[in-house]
Amino acid sequence: MSDARYRLIGSTASPYALKLRGILRYRRIPFDWVIMTRELRAATRHLKPMLIPVLQYPDGSHGAETTALAHDLEVRHEGRSVIPEDPAAAFLNDLLEDMADEWAVKALFFYRWWDPEDQEYVARWAGEEWSVFDAEPGSAEEAEAMRIRQVGRMPILGATQENRALLEESYRRMLAAFEPHVGMNRYLFGTRPSLADFAWYGQFSQLAIDPTPMRIMRAIAPRTDIWTRRLDDASGVEGAWHTLDRALEGAAGALLSLAGELYLPFLAANAEAYAKGAERLRIRVWGLDYTLSPFKYQVKCLDRLRARFAALPEDARARLSGSLDEAGALKILAGGTA
Repeated sequence: MSDARYRLIGSTASPYALKLRGILRYRRIPFDWVIMTRELRAATRHLKPMLIPVLQYPDGSHGAETTALAHDLEVRHEGRSVIPEDPAAAFLNDLLEDMADEWAVKALFFYRWWDPEDQEYVARWAGEEWSVFDAEPGSAEEAEAMRIRQVGRMPILGATQENRALLEESYRRMLAAFEPHVGMNRYLFGTRPSLADFAWYGQFSQLAIDPTPMRIMRAIAPRTDIWTRRLDDASGVEGAWHTLDRALEGAAGALLSLAGELYLPFLAANAEAYAKGAERLRIRVWGLDYTLSPFKYQVKCLDRLRARFAALPEDARARLSGSLDEAGALKILAGGTA
């Protein structure tokens, strides 16, 4: 590839935009960071679904969905990969990235739009940068429109009183998984960051700023708070991948346990409910209930993880299977139910 520049169109209020921005910075891929405007939203309206961020390639074409974009950049650019070389670790990287993108965001959405203090803070910020309303940019009317829009989506995304206890507990357990293991150049799979690190960074970048989850993070996970700020720009980080066993001794292993206890049972229950045409999925984790209408996209998430696990070389699958079984994840990934 030449040094022609990309353009990343996003918002500082988007965990996914900051995830991809962090990857581009770490990989030293030339790009310009641009906040979404009405004009840019109109120019990218052909992308379905319309997501933030949008990556404009040097040839002028556009792409969306950060996981697909990150893997496409791996093909287009050599060096400083965010995918571990060991296939077994690469699969675990896929699983932990998926959990950040699809579950950690639930805690983020809950905290962001539950309390009036958080609503007011984020609505002003996100309203101006997402450019989805006709009101004057930066106006009180725009902020209120954003607040009403997002609060109205809370039941759809499971941010309800019924689910509150599990969402709050899962946030605390996610922080606990990271806190003993992060630090200067200490990442999930070595002394260099992975795609999963950037996915978690994206979610934590917002949780570390929004008022309520920020206070929780700084009280119980101060090292994670600092790690999150450092990962915003890791362009100067050099490092190496750990062995799978060593990675599993740290945050990657702790997060795998959460995947087995919470995330994969959620995906399995979602897939089962969707297949049956049920109106609601229900799980009970740590003695706490969670219920939600099933989503087709998260059926695809589980299918994709199962396919990648099945496609692993036999030796890689064998090296990983013991840890997956201990975490309670193997049965679901192999095609069973929770």
